[in-house]
Amino acid sequence: MAAVGIAGAGYVGLTTAACLAALGHDVLCAEVDEAKVARLSRGEVTLAEPDLAPLVREGLAVGRLRFTADVRAAGTREFVFACVPTPTGPDGTADLGALEAVLAAIRPAPHTVLVVKSTVPVGTCARIAGTTGIAVVSNPEFLREGHAVHDFRHPDRVVLGGDERAVDRVAALYADLGAPIVRTGHAGAELGKYASNAFLALKLSYVNLLARLCERTGADIDAVTRTMGLDERIGPHFLRPGPGWGGSCLPKDTRALVASAAGAGVDLTVLRAAIEANDRQYDHVAARIRDAAGGRLDGARIGLFGLAFKAGTEDLRDSPALAVAGRLAAAGAVLTGYDPGVTAETGPVQRVDDPVLAAKGARVLVVLTEWPEFARLDWSQLAAVAEGDVVVDTRNVLDPATVRGSGLRLVRLGRAAGT
Repeated sequence: MAAVGIAGAGYVGLTTAACLAALGHDVLCAEVDEAKVARLSRGEVTLAEPDLAPLVREGLAVGRLRFTADVRAAGTREFVFACVPTPTGPDGTADLGALEAVLAAIRPAPHTVLVVKSTVPVGTCARIAGTTGIAVVSNPEFLREGHAVHDFRHPDRVVLGGDERAVDRVAALYADLGAPIVRTGHAGAELGKYASNAFLALKLSYVNLLARLCERTGADIDAVTRTMGLDERIGPHFLRPGPGWGGSCLPKDTRALVASAAGAGVDLTVLRAAIEANDRQYDHVAARIRDAAGGRLDGARIGLFGLAFKAGTEDLRDSPALAVAGRLAAAGAVLTGYDPGVTAETGPVQRVDDPVLAAKGARVLVVLTEWPEFARLDWSQLAAVAEGDVVVDTRNVLDPATVRGSGLRLVRLGRAAGT
């Protein structure tokens, strides 16, 4: 059993804390928000992460997990995990302010290993090690929102970058997971994280462009992506068209990697093109909705199904659904939105708690997030209250026969009109 300190109780930090405690380690998780510390200490978890709340309560019950507002206390332990956000700064680079605050607050002992799970530019961990004199290991996270606990406990790989002795010590924390360990230097681990997310973004932008080509040529995007995905060199994942990619990681990580590469004298032209293509995808989807509304959006009521950036989460950060909504609102559309996971206010969208209210009086119904329950909605009931007769399915999650059987016309990405 190791003594572990965690700085940050967001979805990465809290998942890391709860899962390490479940592995038998003694974990002290620090969070500057005292009210949040109080809630977590009572076992109250507000993050919509499956299995996370029971795991936190189990750790509290057996005494292997505690919470504190004192970052310094967590910083004196054998291992200190930095799990703080690194958002995009004004110039596109990663803002390391939260990480710098953690470094200023902790007082590590000589034997302490600082484990950086935050996504940071290449050179960050080496700089920290050089200026502080402590052992630093880059251990990037590869957790998907909505699947964080599963991904921690069943990882594809654990990436550890640093000197051999420190890496060995951190690897021992994960021994019971039985996952492949990628051992490298600081730079290899840092770049590996950015490169992984950027590659996923590239696939998504590519398939969205292919979907547009399919719409023009009469090809079926499902047949195209199945052809691609059965090639083991390509694989089937991240080959579904959609309204664009977003969330808390891909937008900031792609921009940060482009900026970091430019600083090193490398122009990542292909990644810049993927980012630009993603921005244009929002415009493309908004245009398809405009066409479905009869060519004009001014004063048109549009019912939106899905507001979060993906199903299984309430996260609205860089949500493609909201990016499309913003373009519709700018064109004069009146927006009503339903999302089974979202309770926050959503800018230009009037959020409702019933899908029937989202459809009421709508000229066009639009699916923007891939919640499985949307396929199970009573589309005949929605058709009865809608003004128009068109559904634009930007995620291709609806059953065409069901929707058309309700009397609605279905528009899907990657297919010519009427198919």
